[in-house]
Amino acid sequence: MRDIALLCAAVTVVGVSFGAIAVASGLAVWVPMLLSVVVFAGASQFMFVGLIASGGHPVAAMVAGLLVNARHVPFGFAIGDAIGSGWLRRIAGSHLMVDESVAFALAQPDPARRRASFWACGVGLFASWNAGVVLGALGGSVVSDTDAFGLDAAFPAALMALVLPSLRDPDTRRAALLGAVIAVAVTPLVPPGVPVLLALAGLLVGRVWSTPRTKSEVVS
Repeated sequence: MRDIALLCAAVTVVGVSFGAIAVASGLAVWVPMLLSVVVFAGASQFMFVGLIASGGHPVAAMVAGLLVNARHVPFGFAIGDAIGSGWLRRIAGSHLMVDESVAFALAQPDPARRRASFWACGVGLFASWNAGVVLGALGGSVVSDTDAFGLDAAFPAALMALVLPSLRDPDTRRAALLGAVIAVAVTPLVPPGVPVLLALAGLLVGRVWSTPRTKSEVVS
């Protein structure tokens, strides 16, 4: 619960940055609030707002968001037991199934603790994220230049903090570095949001160059 509380505090700050950036980009105050309730996926929400703010078509922004959220499909197979049975629990659990709630659930070996971690983290993040977005959207209507406060860096910093522990694995580190190089290289050539999608090619190349593992390493 302590770790979940700390995570919720960090997510609130990121939510403030999203709300402020969305409104400062020219969107109505209610748009980031509605997105946060209906979509509830930080990466796709930032991408959607970025594409719209840069003149992209709403349909293209929606498709890009769906592609980013495609990772939730394997998430569902991995933690289906933590969500529970019954269509109401399945619908609510699917909506709360974000990277952090899945990670907390998978970290628990005991089924009861896995369910408790998933729901506590999911509900806490939903409340803190939306509260942060409301504050940011209201503040963004007053602040004209969100970049001056560094709010545009809050979400990348949060993602970096989440991914740093995984970089101890050489295969993951190789794929991440390659993806970063691809994203930086194509940024001047393609529309906003596309470099992030093209960076996924780093996963494919990293898989080809993966380090052979022993049987004991695979089991662990």
